[in-house]
Amino acid sequence: MNARPKKSFGQHFLHEKRYIERIVSAIAPRHGDTLVEIGPGEGALTLPLLAAARRLTAIELDTDLIPALGERAAPIGELRIVHADVLKVDFAALARELGASRLRIAGNLPYYISSPILFHCVEHAESIQDMHFMLQKEVVDRMAADPGSKVYGRLSVMLQLACRVVPLFDVPPGAFRPPPKVDSSVVRLVPLAPEERHDADPDAVHAVVKAAFAQRRKTLSNALRQLLDADSIRGAGIDPGARAETLAPGDFVRLAKALPPRAAKD
Repeated sequence: MNARPKKSFGQHFLHEKRYIERIVSAIAPRHGDTLVEIGPGEGALTLPLLAAARRLTAIELDTDLIPALGERAAPIGELRIVHADVLKVDFAALARELGASRLRIAGNLPYYISSPILFHCVEHAESIQDMHFMLQKEVVDRMAADPGSKVYGRLSVMLQLACRVVPLFDVPPGAFRPPPKVDSSVVRLVPLAPEERHDADPDAVHAVVKAAFAQRRKTLSNALRQLLDADSIRGAGIDPGARAETLAPGDFVRLAKALPPRAAKD
């Protein structure tokens, strides 16, 4: 029996077989992978992923979906269902609990909470091998945007400083029940290796990026005036008259390193 999607959880259940197969093929699960699925819903992705990996942990908030999912999975492999809000899940602790060095995470994310989930995952990037998510196409466009693009912003910078962002393919509304009002896209995120990551204070980077894009049409000297003066911006090798949307992700790291010690905490 099909479950009734709940608006309060932003549920749109994927049902079209060819897109399910494309997503599973993109993930390329193998026996022995430590897979974690966020929001398994009716199990459209869960069951084929479980068939390949033989073991999977699913994080589901909707208790009404859990019994049927467990029953369907029982003949296929070992499915562990965690009833929790994913934003409260410590992926590092989960990896240790599952005996894995790193997790492979997948999910069809609710549109209304996708950005918080992405930032939460990035905070645990050291415990994650890769991520494959279905998101609103507009969000994926922002995630992968280059400097100078109209959709380049805070999400673009923060994700690109932590991961390689690879858009894979679009999924039309008709592939879901009920159909959403927007197109969706599948994206792959691969956390950067330790030697590729920046060495700035994360709080400082967050403060600079947030302030710079708060009013994106302002010049940096105006947008960052509470954090850095024009001379400090210039000292970081960046034009104070530039706008945030023209800066590469690495430029924000240089600005963060120029912050006075307490500026990121204020």
